[in-house]
This record gives sequence, structure tokens and C-alpha cells, in this order.
Amino acid sequence: MSGNEESLPLAVLDFVGIEFGEDAAASIAGAVQIARAVEAAGYRRYWVSEHHNMRSLACSSPELLTAHVGALTSRIRVGAAGIMLPNHAALKVAETFRTLLAMYPGRVDLALGRAPGTDPLTAHVLRRGMVTDPAAEFPAQVGELLAFLGDGFPAGHPYEPLLAAPIVGERPELFVLGSSSYGPRFAAVNGMSAVFAHHMSPDIAFEALRDYRRRFEPRTEGAQPYSAMSVLAFASEDPEAVIDFEAAWTLTRHNIRRGIREPLRPEEVRQLAQSEEFRSDRKDDGRMVTGEPKAVAEQLLEMKQAAQVDEIVVVTPSLDRDRRRASYVALAEAWRRAA
Repeated sequence: MSGNEESLPLAVLDFVGIEFGEDAAASIAGAVQIARAVEAAGYRRYWVSEHHNMRSLACSSPELLTAHVGALTSRIRVGAAGIMLPNHAALKVAETFRTLLAMYPGRVDLALGRAPGTDPLTAHVLRRGMVTDPAAEFPAQVGELLAFLGDGFPAGHPYEPLLAAPIVGERPELFVLGSSSYGPRFAAVNGMSAVFAHHMSPDIAFEALRDYRRRFEPRTEGAQPYSAMSVLAFASEDPEAVIDFEAAWTLTRHNIRRGIREPLRPEEVRQLAQSEEFRSDRKDDGRMVTGEPKAVAEQLLEMKQAAQVDEIVVVTPSLDRDRRRASYVALAEAWRRAA
């Protein structure tokens, strides 16, 4: 499983952020601009996340965004990273992604997560008030989904007569998401591809992904492990743009901890970025890779090797879409020179 061999082993995970003062329509149009730019730059995949109950993001329906972006691009793989499976019925997910494959053959990815992608109350509503343990139910849900996508149910299973329509001749490229050791281990023992969120858990990312390789058990004869790691990264020749990005992410994390789900105000970011305290105490917590494109590309290549992954998924949340787009393009150019 390797995607388009002519593309770079790079992907983008987009939260489809709503910038301060714009509406959701502008945010989604901006996401399309990003997708087209990274396609032209040679990225292998463009993914959108699933988050709910947030004024600052427009990614509550990643399936619809995938369809929209797929229609306005031509080569890049498109998909969701992920679909938070406890929020959905496995049959409906299978039907949706088979429909996407009928629309965009050979281009659709489906990464599965077990987190809610939101707060407990919203998760309660999404799951129709059912009192369940999503972590405990996840393996059975994945098994159901695989059965609907082509594995089939055993004889006598109550779902054996059902089919996920429309019938297509392929399945989406499947991944299991993780930000703890659970995701990569689940992927390994079930012979699936893995994506680990370094941007959420940098302290355990490398060992979790190396452990995935060690534990991998093929589901089919000849199957090989395949993994990716998402990394928070921003590349620019302008040091002020780098500081602004770091300040924006610092404020974003602060807001997440406080339960604030509003778009960042540009003046807040500028105030923090220009403060002497922030500039003199820019501690590297291992979560961000920022700087000139050459340095960022070289560090990401080192991380790719250290984690033994096949791809790097670039995560660049920011309040300035033009800078984000420029960062993705500059990173691809620097990657080609460094690789």
C-alpha cells in the first residue's frame, strides 16, 4: 500500500479552520485552494479531520468535504483522517466510502479513529444517547466495517444477507488512527496501516510506530506494514511568519485546554508573537517543526527515518491561509532537494 509512486511521501491533514471574520463557505473554499496547491506541489494525500461543536472549524462532515475536494482535484488522494467510528454506523460508513470510490476510483482514503472528536455532551448526542464504551466497541465496529467493505460476514451471521451499496471493485485505502499505543497496536495485530498523531503525543510517537512494525501480522498473504506520522510543521524564509505560527499554535492549545472554540483573533496572535517574554522563551517541546524550508524538510526526513514510517502527514493549523499554502509548497520543494 503506497499511494501514487510518483508523488512525494507527504500528506496534509487539514482541520478546515475558519479564520476570524470569515464564514464557513469561505473556509471550505480555502480548503479547496489548499488541496489544489498541495496536489500541484506533489503531495500524495489531502485529508480532513472530524470535529464537532466548534465555531473555529468547518470539518464536522469530512465525507462531504472529501467529495467536494475530490471533485475539484484530479490526482491527489482524498479522504478523512479520520472518521470517528463510534459516532457512525459501520454500514453507513461503508456505503459512503463506496460511493466516494464510485466517484473517484483509486483516490479515496479512510482513516478510522475511536475518539469522539468532540466534547462528551456532543458525543452523547451523536451516539443517540447510547451509554456505551467506545474503546471497548471499536474492534467489533472495525470488524463490521471490513465485512461490509468486502471481507464478508461468516455463514449464519445476522448481517450476512446485507450489502453496502453501491458495489465497487475496490475498497478505500484504510488506516487506523492513534495518539496512544492502542492505535498502532490495533493496526499491527489486525494487519492494517497505521497513522500516529505525533502532534498530539510526541513523547511516545517514535517508539509506538517502531513497535507497530515489530508487531505487524499480515491479514493477507504478502501484506506489508505501512505507516504514517502526522507532524505539526511550518516552513518559511520569513522568521516573523515562523514566530506568528508558533504563537498561533500556542494560543490554540491554550484555548483548547480552556474549552474555547472560537477562531483566533489576529491581534491576540500579534500581541503574543511580539511580546519579549514569548520571543525569549520559545521552548521546544518536541511538538513543532518550524523554521526555514530546508531545515524543516531535513528534520522531517530524520523523523520519518527514526519512526520507520512510509509517509509524513503535515499539520499546519494557522490563522493565515496564504502562509499555510506557501509553507506546504516550500516544504515540498525543500523535501525534493533534501531527499
